[in-house]
Amino acid sequence: MRATLAVILARGLGTRLAADDGTPLSEAQARAAAAGSKGMMPLAGRPFLDHVLHELADGGVLDVVFVVAPDDEAIRHRYDEDAAPKRLRVRYAVQDAPRGTAHALLAARSAVCAALGATADETGTRHFLMCNADNLYPAAAVRQLVALDGPGLVAFSAASLTADGAMEPERVRRFALLDLAADGSLRDIVEKPPANHPLVSAPERWVSMNLWRFTDAIFDDCAAIAPSPRGELELADAVRRAIGRGTRFTALREHLAVPDLTHRRDVAALEQRLAGRVARP
Repeated sequence: MRATLAVILARGLGTRLAADDGTPLSEAQARAAAAGSKGMMPLAGRPFLDHVLHELADGGVLDVVFVVAPDDEAIRHRYDEDAAPKRLRVRYAVQDAPRGTAHALLAARSAVCAALGATADETGTRHFLMCNADNLYPAAAVRQLVALDGPGLVAFSAASLTADGAMEPERVRRFALLDLAADGSLRDIVEKPPANHPLVSAPERWVSMNLWRFTDAIFDDCAAIAPSPRGELELADAVRRAIGRGTRFTALREHLAVPDLTHRRDVAALEQRLAGRVARP
């Protein structure tokens, strides 16, 4: 069945964006950067999240659940009052503290179930997407996940992420690499692999940019894992648990760029990339 709801992880603190690296910004951009508010960063006349939502809607998404901080006002004001999306229905879930990506997803459980209601497959299973708020995922990649038959993720080619200048090679090297089986399924996710790891020297490296399709069973996996050494509940650990209990995640290999908003130096490149674009959430 089609998965037309997307959970957007928008709770991040944005500490790297808040760090002043000397990049010249407009007054409005400087305010957003100082607040660590990636999603509300003005780009091409609109908050970055407007562009993210535009791609999701073009990819077939109809509903979104924003995972936000308890004191969030900017995102709610934008999409409830200032500029309510015309192509998407919006809900919110609150992550009480920044305790990791699996914890953030788990916070969306009630909102996802409420939004999907009785929308389930023949086994009673609900399907949905999950993504970050600080990556601009191409609609073509989203569209494939919406139509996928079961759990999966988009595996992005490391070479394609850097090919048109969308991302520096050094940044891509810090992303999680994917161990993919011959049948196209996901075997494992390797976070920050050492230089001598076999995946690092593979002819083609496949990277997770956190664009997933899940079933509602993932919530139990998120609840069951132990905190990582950093004290956080990590999505990669929840996925490993799901694989261990027999879930097959199909990896959709794509050669596409995924612009990223992490540092202030990313703002100018994104401004240029999005210039003249009309975002229609």
